[in-house]
Amino acid sequence: MTSAASGSDLAAAPLGIICGGGAFPFAVAESAVRDGRKVVLLPLRGYADPDAVTRSGLPAEWLSLGAVGAAIATLRRYGCRQVVMLGYVFRPRLLSLRPDWTMLRVLPRFVAALRGGDDHLLSRVGGFFEEQGFQLVGAHEIAPDLLLPAGQLGRVAMRPSDAEDARIGLDLVRTLGPFDVGQGVVVAERHVQAVEAAEGTDLMLERCGHLRAIGRVRLPARTGVLVKAPKPGQDRRLDLPSVGLKTIEGAAAAGLAGVAVEAGGVMAVDAAEMIRLADEIGLFIVGLDS
Repeated sequence: MTSAASGSDLAAAPLGIICGGGAFPFAVAESAVRDGRKVVLLPLRGYADPDAVTRSGLPAEWLSLGAVGAAIATLRRYGCRQVVMLGYVFRPRLLSLRPDWTMLRVLPRFVAALRGGDDHLLSRVGGFFEEQGFQLVGAHEIAPDLLLPAGQLGRVAMRPSDAEDARIGLDLVRTLGPFDVGQGVVVAERHVQAVEAAEGTDLMLERCGHLRAIGRVRLPARTGVLVKAPKPGQDRRLDLPSVGLKTIEGAAAAGLAGVAVEAGGVMAVDAAEMIRLADEIGLFIVGLDS
């Protein structure tokens, strides 16, 4: 059997989507269904939106976060060959897990994986599913239409100073990559205002707005750029950065001029609506060539 035939066989089998929180699991599922794929959802209790699962109309098997054996058994029962892991899941405390017997057998591996950054943890989880015979695929491979392209995406253009801030931000994300730090930064007038850490993009933007409100950072309105990009060397099948309506609202509340992303490296569920909102508010959205 040729590798091309193997790939075709894999794509013909149902796709399993392990669903954390947020809208991305369902947007990717919709894209796969439009392409003629059968899709099975494995929503995680406490993270996936029950209403969104119901609205999808797709077969779904709810799982607890520590039910690794149940996840594998479910994927095999439905004949899934490829798996996508999507949506936010907060880094668990061991006492919060409800491990099944399979999880208990490999618990030392996951305990070791918790001693590191998110990329370290996610790569170990993804590697375990591959050891069980599944092919781990990225959301961008299933739904490339959700990736933001290069260029100006709305009516508002960057100023030269914005473009300079955006390039500094992109360089900073690349420089911090080996330390497994977050995928977003805020740069204003060539000054790094914030780096995304465990709080995530939304809370980082809130922090930026607070610093301006209390006078700790003094800048004119509509100054500064939120930059989002994958970390260098990151496995793009896991934790690809994303933006959405809340990102635009947060950037506006923080007093920023706009949002710049690495073209082809950042996803958006509702890109058209996001661009419409940015135009309405007066913010730019730009895809930067990597």
